[in-house]
Amino acid sequence: MKTSDIRIRDPFILPEPEEGCYYLFGTTDINCWKGPGVGFDCFRSKNLREWEGPIPAFRPPPAFWATKHFWAPEVHRLNGRYYMFASFKADRLYRGTQILCSDHVAGPYVPLSGGPVTPADWECLDGTLHVDAGGNPWIIFCHEWVQVNNGAVYAMPLSSDLKEAAGRPVFLFNASEAPWVRRPTWPFLLSSSDIFLPYSQPIW
Repeated sequence: MKTSDIRIRDPFILPEPEEGCYYLFGTTDINCWKGPGVGFDCFRSKNLREWEGPIPAFRPPPAFWATKHFWAPEVHRLNGRYYMFASFKADRLYRGTQILCSDHVAGPYVPLSGGPVTPADWECLDGTLHVDAGGNPWIIFCHEWVQVNNGAVYAMPLSSDLKEAAGRPVFLFNASEAPWVRRPTWPFLLSSSDIFLPYSQPIW
């Protein structure tokens, strides 16, 4: 298939030099806004123009905690394994970044732990991996604007096996600091009945 034939959001491409291929990941559920979450597919190409796929990269196991909003997977190679960072959500649970793992770039990916590594009471998404100069892994993620109005980006140290946080989130910057931001009047109304709540109130 051609690139234009692929139905995908939030694309992420990982090159695999050993295979001479590129792997494309992204949000691939047909109804990614309301669910139920089906999983993630990936696609393989040698030239970024013609693709093989879809290849089922992740399908949730029966006891998986999330039921919807399977969004924005990224795949990173670390110490010979592949780690998928992706956003998930369920009713009455906050959105978070779950880390999945596989021995092959195309999967199948399985959950690395029982839930998200991002803070349990924060609405978070779009986690990515950073390894610092000392070889220590970090997750960089967004604390979502739907909970705090002025969304923020944080860095948080991870354990060496990526299964859990190894420290507290470190604030990096707010979304409003970007020079291209158009500033609305706060609170910003989504609709006549949908208004952002203070951070102290849960969002379901």
